Amino acid sequence: MPTVSAHVALTLAQHIDAVFGVMGNGNAYFLDALEKQTEATFTAVRHEQGAVVAADAHFRASGRIAAGTSTYGAGFTNTLTALAESVQAHVPLVLVVGDEPTSGPRPWDVDQIALASAVGARTYTVGRADAAATTVIAIEHALTYRVPVVLAIPYDVASLDAGEVPPAPSPRVPAPLAPRGEFADGMLDEIATALAGAERPFLLAGRGAWLAGASSALGKLAAATGALTASSALGRGVFPDSQYDLGVTGGFGADGAMELIRTADVAVVFGASLNQFTMRFGELFAPGTRVFQIDIAPAATHAHVGGFVRADALVAAEALVDRIGRTETATPWRESVDVAAARTYDDGDELAPDGRLDPRSAARRIAELLPDDRIVVSDGGHFIGWANMYWPVAAPDRMMMVGTAFQSIGQGWPSVVGAALARRESTVVLTSGDGGGLMAIADLESAVRAAGGRGMAVVWNDAAYGAEVNLYGLKGLAEGPMRIPEVDFAAFGAAVGAEGVVVRTLADLDRLATWAAEDPSSRRFLLLDLRISGDVIAPYQQEIIRVNS
Repeated sequence: MPTVSAHVALTLAQHIDAVFGVMGNGNAYFLDALEKQTEATFTAVRHEQGAVVAADAHFRASGRIAAGTSTYGAGFTNTLTALAESVQAHVPLVLVVGDEPTSGPRPWDVDQIALASAVGARTYTVGRADAAATTVIAIEHALTYRVPVVLAIPYDVASLDAGEVPPAPSPRVPAPLAPRGEFADGMLDEIATALAGAERPFLLAGRGAWLAGASSALGKLAAATGALTASSALGRGVFPDSQYDLGVTGGFGADGAMELIRTADVAVVFGASLNQFTMRFGELFAPGTRVFQIDIAPAATHAHVGGFVRADALVAAEALVDRIGRTETATPWRESVDVAAARTYDDGDELAPDGRLDPRSAARRIAELLPDDRIVVSDGGHFIGWANMYWPVAAPDRMMMVGTAFQSIGQGWPSVVGAALARRESTVVLTSGDGGGLMAIADLESAVRAAGGRGMAVVWNDAAYGAEVNLYGLKGLAEGPMRIPEVDFAAFGAAVGAEGVVVRTLADLDRLATWAAEDPSSRRFLLLDLRISGDVIAPYQQEIIRVNS
């Protein structure tokens, strides 16, 4: 007869087709049933953190919920940083874990429910009679609230016979959020009037707008109002017409583009949280700009917002298009400015004064050579500015930063695993620093195995924790703990079957050009070990330095 673990596996597999994890005592029966009795794909990672990271990246790349799995105790505690990141980033996933027996904890057990709750994740514990139903409830919770959920299987319950698997209803997914609140319609009228009468209208959209499917509607709204557009770092590419798009706002934005935004008289924000980085620490908009926000959050998320509507971005954008209609203006603002020039970044020099590669010129050259079908996944660290500034992508689900919501590093390599499985037809490109790359090195092998010839990585190797050097080294703190002996990542890659290339000059990047032209089925994972200068500070980091000085 099917076991409790089989009930979980068979029910989960009806709604989730990708599971990532490390096998141990607590999840052995679950994985046995998953492998033998379902069509779900299990992909092994080498560290339990990678199980959650891969499931997280899978959702960001595809919009399809995935699952991670680990054993109890030490296996579960290894997932906590990644679990906190997924909570902060509002990424739904299910983490299937073993747990202490119902008779009570053993010496190696910990209070997993409390630990999960501490980082914002709810736990559902299955029993002998309700495993299938509880599994559906867990999936439904994750999708409804856009958060990770822990699904626990007590050790002494995992292998018990539970009878035939009962039919389970499909998880209920909430409908798009219509404008909420007594004054929502009136505020939409006010926004429409403001946009129609604006001389310099501006639209900003984030990842929430992409998840809502609002891209087309926002394009129509921009065309109807003659507005310039831009996105948050997680929403880049959400507007369909790049001709009038200023790129990413905040520290990743070009100086000319940010200057144009400060001249806007009306700004409407869709599905973006307006965090300190997007807002340039409060300086994105000029004091006289009328700022409106539309989001599913309960209230406005920044003090500069003068009008707020709680609504799904798609529903609200369509409502605004209906209200505005087609507005004819003699010379729309967006046609009177040079958008292409405004979003231009500094090319940099080939080498910095210290003789190491200038990351700006390297980023620019890599952008010229990367395959067009790329999906970029980013670890956290000082280097995040380079890819976000210089590597354009076609849509928000082709650029993801796993780790930045929780301000963590070391989640890059397993991100490749999830993205590669979610988008098998695309080239997955990891951008990582040497600090984060070393922290997650166990899953370098997982990335190479999962992506193969459709994967590559760029390691920005400055032999340091660059963000700390730039912030605290400049304050005179001891730099010894901030420095890393220079590591040969190319050799690391070769050890697990990748092709590693040490890059000291722009000419060394020619291998990327030939690699990109090769048939993915016949090439190996490519790892570029860029020996960059730590003396070139990313603009967003300069903002942080200024604010913290």
